Amino acid sequence: MANVSVYNMEGKEVGTIELNDAVFGVKVNEHLVHMAVVQQLANKRQGTQKAKTRAEVSGGGRKPWRQKGTGHARQGSTRAPQWKGGGVVFAPVPRDYSFKLNKKEKRAALKSALTSKVQDSSLVVVDELKFDEIKTKNFVSVMNNLKVQKGLVVIADNDANVVMSARNLADIDTTLVNTINVYDIMKAKTLVLTKDAVEKIEEVYA
Repeated sequence: MANVSVYNMEGKEVGTIELNDAVFGVKVNEHLVHMAVVQQLANKRQGTQKAKTRAEVSGGGRKPWRQKGTGHARQGSTRAPQWKGGGVVFAPVPRDYSFKLNKKEKRAALKSALTSKVQDSSLVVVDELKFDEIKTKNFVSVMNNLKVQKGLVVIADNDANVVMSARNLADIDTTLVNTINVYDIMKAKTLVLTKDAVEKIEEVYA
């Protein structure tokens, strides 16, 4: 089991925590991590793009000129793709881009993402995140103490003071244990977990 330092909000080391290998020490499956990221991005796509084919554009019913004898190439319609105002060849139509991953694959991908953060020394555990008021400056101060510039902060329970204090920061995202996903973990340069969040993740995914 990996031992990771635990810091307080002032950035001082206050102890260590032993991470469960069943969650934070698995063999990293890069293919599953890639598939999980692709799935999440694909599921976000609206798929509402549309262009008209030559069958759908208006006009073009009459043959523009006779078949032979004009010196021009033969043409059957002024709405063929090579004409200005013509239809689009293989035009895109509304479609659903989403696809499914098995439950086991999702869990394995998430564990691989968490393990990769441990292996890259990009995981920071903080004993707690508590704020008396909603103030972005206080949250920035804590992130600076922890030397986190671009990161994902995972908390165990919804704390409005923490979430609202971080909301205006462009490079810091916050999420709950039950909403963490592979894409957000891999996108973050540093993963910040509260001690409670670590315990909850191990409880759910071990």
